[in-house]
Amino acid sequence: MELLRVVYRNYRWPFAGVMLLSLASAALGVGIIAFINQRLVAASAENEALAALPGFIGLLVLLLAVSLAAQLSLTALGHWFVYELRGRLIKRILDTDIERIEQIGSAHLLASISSDVHSVTVAFVRLPELVQGTILTLGSVIYLYTLSPPMLAVIAVWIGFTMAVGAWLVKRVYTHFHQVREIEDRLYKDFEAVIAGRKELALNRHRARRLYETKYESDAREYKHHIIRADTYHLSANNWANIMMLGAIGIGFFLANGLGWADTATAATFALTVLFLRTPMIQAVGAFPTLLAAQVAFEKLDALALAPHRTSFDEHEALPNHWHEIELRDVCYQYPAEGDRPGFRVGPINLRLQRGEQVFLIGGNGSGKTTLARLLTGLYRPRSGQILVDGEPVSEEQWQAYRALFASVFTDFYLFDTLMGKQGAEADAALVESWLGKLGMEKKLNFVDQRVNTTQLSQGQRKRLALLMAIGESRDILLLDEWAADQDPVFRRIFYRELLPALRQAGQTVFAISHDDTYFSHADRLFEMREGQFRELTGTQRQLATDDAVSRVGSSIS
Repeated sequence: MELLRVVYRNYRWPFAGVMLLSLASAALGVGIIAFINQRLVAASAENEALAALPGFIGLLVLLLAVSLAAQLSLTALGHWFVYELRGRLIKRILDTDIERIEQIGSAHLLASISSDVHSVTVAFVRLPELVQGTILTLGSVIYLYTLSPPMLAVIAVWIGFTMAVGAWLVKRVYTHFHQVREIEDRLYKDFEAVIAGRKELALNRHRARRLYETKYESDAREYKHHIIRADTYHLSANNWANIMMLGAIGIGFFLANGLGWADTATAATFALTVLFLRTPMIQAVGAFPTLLAAQVAFEKLDALALAPHRTSFDEHEALPNHWHEIELRDVCYQYPAEGDRPGFRVGPINLRLQRGEQVFLIGGNGSGKTTLARLLTGLYRPRSGQILVDGEPVSEEQWQAYRALFASVFTDFYLFDTLMGKQGAEADAALVESWLGKLGMEKKLNFVDQRVNTTQLSQGQRKRLALLMAIGESRDILLLDEWAADQDPVFRRIFYRELLPALRQAGQTVFAISHDDTYFSHADRLFEMREGQFRELTGTQRQLATDDAVSRVGSSIS
């Protein structure tokens, strides 16, 4: 089981210490039963019982201390385990290429971060219950064998039958747990649709009703069905074990008093031992489904196919300090096929980007503009072709360093709340102050220790803040994906006529995706994407695009 391998690989010694305390607790429990049998049950006089009482109380106190130490140690180790497990998962997500993250989808990732990590944690915490129950049972069996082997044989068969039926019930629990975990992914997608689509659903109640009745309710009912079945089998297993253990006590007295296999004192010891074992054995039976659920969780985590875990964020080979040219040479990219439809293909792309240039890219919806932007920035890896810096291909070891050349504002950008400067340091205060004025945001934004406190911003203002953060990073190349699309006409003019020249003066290389044909003349060069094909527009072609971008690029949809 994967959980056991993880424990052995990463937590063997702390877990061994917890297990030793658990085994000591189990041994003390068996010892107290033996003490009761030999010193209290067998006491023939009042003074013998009184003499044994301090020892009995001392054993109880010692058992309390050891049991509490085992439980507290296990609790602390369990919290440390979930802390490290969740941290490793988050780090692997951060290290995984965006292509794979997009294939997985946010719903699956959120389900893994919450449900799967929780399942593994619960199993980790309850694993000692399974081990302790097993060890305690074996120890008790050895002790009972010394009292009456024939009685032990019958009761062992009884308990073996009990555990066999319990194992069958637990197997049914696993089947339904597997279904529950699959449905959780669909439920997270439903939750995501409700939250992300809240505006559209508020406007269209028919769509809201359809989402609720045909998607959410269907998934929720199926989840309810399987979780009820899982709990039913789980509770049946616990109650079956509980009642059959009581039955074992009756069988013991029947064998002793009814058939004369042992005296009453031996039967009482058997009964006391079975009563003592009942809770650990029920806990062991109850712990087993959590291990099965953890195995399902590990299978789901493995299916994510994330990048292997690395502790460092900056293990990469550096690029030349002052590059002059970036080249995409015969670069091609193709999305995975969807059913019978082949995936959309982009390329071959041949592009040379000079340092300090300001170039624009135009194209219809679905023509491949954003894909090209992600290839250029290194977010997507080419299926064929090469990316070169000053004539040298970017190696695998240099890939992260290549990405570090870019700052971006994509159309689906995420707005962080903290400014960051070059190499992760604080942003240059003078640079931020200067661009706050250029962006017309000095009265809109409030910073505390370079953290933005302002939340009431329009989409255009959010994009201005995103641009401010990108500029603050002081990267060599600024990629803007239809940045001006959400700006009002006045500020759109300011962007092209004032902000871009300011970026040029600062030595910033700009690669902008744009539909603003009125301002194409501000670009050093103009490129076009059409149905995945890339080319530069020059001369008459560029003039036509400038005169009428809409008629030039069309509305090709892929």
